[in-house]
Amino acid sequence: MLSIQGLAKRFGPRPILDALDLQLAAGEYVAIVGESGAGKSTLLNLVAGLDAPDAGRIEIAGQDIARLDEDARTRLRRQKIGFVFQAFHILPHLTVAQNVELPLVLLGVEPSERRARAQELLAAVGLGERGESPPRELSGGELQRVAVARALVHRPALVLADEPTGNLDPDTADTVLQLLARTIKAQGAAGILVTHSRHAAMTADRVLRLDHGRLRPDAPGRD
Repeated sequence: MLSIQGLAKRFGPRPILDALDLQLAAGEYVAIVGESGAGKSTLLNLVAGLDAPDAGRIEIAGQDIARLDEDARTRLRRQKIGFVFQAFHILPHLTVAQNVELPLVLLGVEPSERRARAQELLAAVGLGERGESPPRELSGGELQRVAVARALVHRPALVLADEPTGNLDPDTADTVLQLLARTIKAQGAAGILVTHSRHAAMTADRVLRLDHGRLRPDAPGRD
């Protein structure tokens, strides 16, 4: 589902990613941990085609994203990728339900199916009664749950989650983590979870550490 080979990215003189390799099969869910500034969010942005690497190759479902023009990359993101942004990116002029439905609107899904799928995901993250609320009435933790629902609603082949539980209380965080893991498995998707939380990372199939620009198996018990 996802193949990364020799990925490199540099900001000025500083190398962030250096000959990074990663292979993910359908149904596989990996957590990536590392120090702040190690390049975890940069890696997700490169995989999503939101930024361009300096070297290397990224293939999603057999498509080399470097060979796609901007329109084709946009279509790939809409169809294949669900991204939980650390900063939410919830649109304030839409209701909560409309925010969740947005990926389905862009894909041309019928209104009745859009509403049903959005409601299903909102209920799964504990916001089933907040669909008609404007985002300004929700807390930061609730907005993060909306972002998770929106990322999953179009049943993506690849889920990218950037600190999806950073603003959540422990019980709600567990609910969201279980939903991510369960959905990735049920839909046969691949998933990458970027997190500082050891507890969150352990919900994935395997844990990797991003260190000096490369991914390595994370040592048990390491902070």
